[in-house]
Amino acid sequence: MKLAFSTLATPGLALPDVVRLAATHGYDGVELRAHPEEPVHPGLPPAQRAAAAAAFAEADVAILAVAGYARVAAPGPDEPVLAELDGLVRLAGDLGASYVRVFPGGGDQPSDEADAAAARRLGTIAPLAADTGVRVLMETHDSHRRAQDAVRVLGPVGHGSIGALWDVLHTWLGGEEPAESFPALAPHLGYVQVKDVGSAEDTTPVQLGTGVLPLGACVGTLSRAGWDGWLSWEYEKRWHPHVADFEQLAGPGAEYLRGLVAASPRTR
Repeated sequence: MKLAFSTLATPGLALPDVVRLAATHGYDGVELRAHPEEPVHPGLPPAQRAAAAAAFAEADVAILAVAGYARVAAPGPDEPVLAELDGLVRLAGDLGASYVRVFPGGGDQPSDEADAAAARRLGTIAPLAADTGVRVLMETHDSHRRAQDAVRVLGPVGHGSIGALWDVLHTWLGGEEPAESFPALAPHLGYVQVKDVGSAEDTTPVQLGTGVLPLGACVGTLSRAGWDGWLSWEYEKRWHPHVADFEQLAGPGAEYLRGLVAASPRTR
């Protein structure tokens, strides 16, 4: 399995320093948070997109994903959501990223309405994603935090350029264990976000392996299934500025994940 981290962990860090951090600690890629306050976002001019892509390529660090904030199941008209998806897909294509992350964001509306809106919008953007060589992944999050919630959308879409991002925290908070989540998500799975927290009541980020999330069971489940994709560590420093700086944790965290992978041999 390949390792990445999200720039949600490195608020305020300049892009060259993000690249250097990844290369120093042996991360294979980086998940770039695509928000206007970040160095890379959909409003970035073409020359700066090219420069960002070149910086990662020179260091042999992949841009795994553009982590956007489009909410595909949100109530309201389709057009603003589709415009946001369009911008994210084109940004990912220019950067050479494999994936675009989106949220469900269905809110309190009936689940069938939220499912239908998400499926319709993802289906609409799928041809552009295919033409661009990008997969749009709906994260297990908020209104669709469980695998069984996500597949209600992804199954009807039925397009290879649309898939799932498995956030292990949210499926666990939804009452699913990894052995339950993975089989449902497997036909759609793009990559996996890992993290650790102190408890279900306190989701402040902690160093990998020091909290309560079933990370060993997750990696073991993936390995036994022969899955060999990406694990991306989403350390949410941006939302919890008081926690330890990611630069102090990046090396030990990578070693922890490599240890889990090594302890979970592939069985087929």
